[in-house]
Amino acid sequence: MAVQMYNTLTRQKETFQPLEEGKVKMYVCGPTVYNYIHIGNARSSVVFDMIRRYLMHRGYDVQYVTNFTDVDDKIIDAAKEAGEDVFALAERFIHQFHEDTSALGVKRADIHPRVTETMADIITFIGALIDKGYAYEADGDVYFKTKTFLDYGKLSGQSTDDLQAGARIDVGEQKQDPLDFALWKEAKAGEVSWDSPWGQGRPGWHIECSAMVKKYLGDTIDIHAGGQDLMFPHHENEVAQSESLLEEPMANYWLHNGYLQIDNEKMSKSLGNFVLVNDLVQQHDPEAIRFFILQSHYRHPLNFNVELVEAAGAGLARIRTFLENVRHRYRASADFAESGRWLKKIEDFKDRFTREMDDDFHTGNAITVLFDFVKEGNRYLQEPHTSKDVLQKMLDAFAEWGDVLGISFSVEEDLLPDDIENYIEQRKEARVHKNFREADRIRDLLKERDIELEDTPQGTRWKRVSKS
Repeated sequence: MAVQMYNTLTRQKETFQPLEEGKVKMYVCGPTVYNYIHIGNARSSVVFDMIRRYLMHRGYDVQYVTNFTDVDDKIIDAAKEAGEDVFALAERFIHQFHEDTSALGVKRADIHPRVTETMADIITFIGALIDKGYAYEADGDVYFKTKTFLDYGKLSGQSTDDLQAGARIDVGEQKQDPLDFALWKEAKAGEVSWDSPWGQGRPGWHIECSAMVKKYLGDTIDIHAGGQDLMFPHHENEVAQSESLLEEPMANYWLHNGYLQIDNEKMSKSLGNFVLVNDLVQQHDPEAIRFFILQSHYRHPLNFNVELVEAAGAGLARIRTFLENVRHRYRASADFAESGRWLKKIEDFKDRFTREMDDDFHTGNAITVLFDFVKEGNRYLQEPHTSKDVLQKMLDAFAEWGDVLGISFSVEEDLLPDDIENYIEQRKEARVHKNFREADRIRDLLKERDIELEDTPQGTRWKRVSKS
């Protein structure tokens, strides 16, 4: 089965066909770096990191670009409030973005372009739009003539007539039409600015991504992605600018993740429910947060609260406990030849996982496959004889799925397995000779190092626990 993805542009699932066989050009709108990212930003980062990972898993060479808007009104205002240099503040929050998203298992993009490093390309892009009659200069500002792009509204599904009814020209703007939007803004006194043919200023938000996509990925790309809140006006305006200038589709597939709410309410500072990732990863296992995000389909709304994250953490712990038991059984097993039926079951689970992921990256259903596997695998562990081959294939399957989901299903161990096994063997000898004091001493020693022992009919198992 080929990968199917829901294309916002056509409002239907489509079979993915890249521009160049085996290669994918993918652009994801990144943050405006004036503060720590919130959980809504994190959802977008995690979701599109997962899609990138899955396309790579399916054999594609993915060129992945995510930008930083490192000059903007919000950044300028935040720097003034903090008494900090604009560029220093932006640099600080770019670093923090990498810290927070890395904690959530997000791999860095192949390229992280910045607005300040792409200024010459942005100015060239604007000049070309003016030359072609799609933009005009007005007292140091430059605006895009929205109605010259006849397909305006095709991405978001809005008509220019409907948009016209709610549009207005703000004080100080020199627009020819209320729907026109800024490509270049004249600098205010004391603001950071760049020289241009239209005077000192800086770019509008939308033109930045159009210029970066063209510079780093080309005139037409395979996938353009971002949060649903960016569909209009940001992505709509990108389409208008890029396709007016280049006369080619900007992207063949547009992907948007759904909104995130906090306890079924819109997240906002005024409601006091603004959840920053930097705070969250210090309070919860970051992989549990990622697991929580991926338990819902990326296009669906996602409701966040602490209880749901903790429930996701419990589910993740259940998978890890199963895999610890598999590893324990593997070390204790002799090779058992009757394994064909179980090897086929493992392949069937892998096929199910692939089918769910091929269906518009449905991680919620794919994770259900993992839990079904755990249930079936636990039955296998109760059998009197197990095959090392089957147990290894179980571990391999979860390693593969973990790489796709960006989650490690293994638990880091303070002790090497051989060390643990040596202690277990010493304790077994002590119990055989009824030296229960020594057996208890070894149990307590391991417990101090966060290793808990459990005596079972199949032998002594160990697992890693946290000190209370």
